[in-house]
Amino acid sequence: MKYNFIFIDTCNMCNAPTANHKILGKRLNKSQGKRPWKKTGITTTVMKCKKCDLIFSNPQPVPLNIQDHYGIPPEDYWVEDYFKVDPEHFSHEIKIFKTLLDFKSNMKALDIGAGVGLCMTALKNAGFDAYGLEASLPFYERAISKMKIQPEKLKFGMLEDLDYPENEFDFITFGAVLEHVYDPSASLNKALKWIKPGGVIQIEVPSSKWLINKISNLYYTLRGSDYVSNISPMHVPFHLFEFGLKSFQENGRINNYEIAFYEYFVCQTYMPRFLDFFIKPYMKNTNTGMQLSIWLKKK
Repeated sequence: MKYNFIFIDTCNMCNAPTANHKILGKRLNKSQGKRPWKKTGITTTVMKCKKCDLIFSNPQPVPLNIQDHYGIPPEDYWVEDYFKVDPEHFSHEIKIFKTLLDFKSNMKALDIGAGVGLCMTALKNAGFDAYGLEASLPFYERAISKMKIQPEKLKFGMLEDLDYPENEFDFITFGAVLEHVYDPSASLNKALKWIKPGGVIQIEVPSSKWLINKISNLYYTLRGSDYVSNISPMHVPFHLFEFGLKSFQENGRINNYEIAFYEYFVCQTYMPRFLDFFIKPYMKNTNTGMQLSIWLKKK
């Protein structure tokens, strides 16, 4: 893979100068394992914004061809059962939406990063007029051929390159997307133009407070290493950012939105299974789980 390396001067979410940010360590361009210092490869510096807790690499590696990262057939990730629609898929998020906004049939919803169309299908089944956009060509093609998504409802391309009319949607969801885009603040600003005043945007992102990263980083430190386990800008799953709640609080002042609701999900720990009995309740009680789900309302 070939990259351009872009140096970052200010925090993407709050505009704080990176000269004042904390350097956490460095990240290898492959799975690091227990002894990354014994592997060869390219590393980037990982930083954390002291103002809003955003974690990112600096310089930021940008592939010359985005399909080098995302042009992978869905079957390489999931078995055939993945294409079967689970009646409970996205049901939790739809329930929360209905507590934040008075639901009416055929409200317009947009799924940014639609994948193979599972969320679009769930939204349609829940009574929404569902649309989507997808940057991966194999996923886009499978959404139409295997999930029977209507081609006119699904756009192919990068969020940065596509457009919709202003004030078009009641609900927009970024499910595991914002950590992959190179300019999250600009992406939010664009989505806010598409959402109606008072409309809701739901976002799920990796949390910069995740306990397991802190444990892993402590392990590296105790081994005398300056490697960290945060983000993965040059290997699967290609995470460019980890976000704090403060990231959205500060960005809301810039992009003119407010936080309507948020919650943390524990998810996997990747630790020995017997430790989950202790670690998972602790993460739940301290909001140090893997994922942050946050709901924004356009002012």
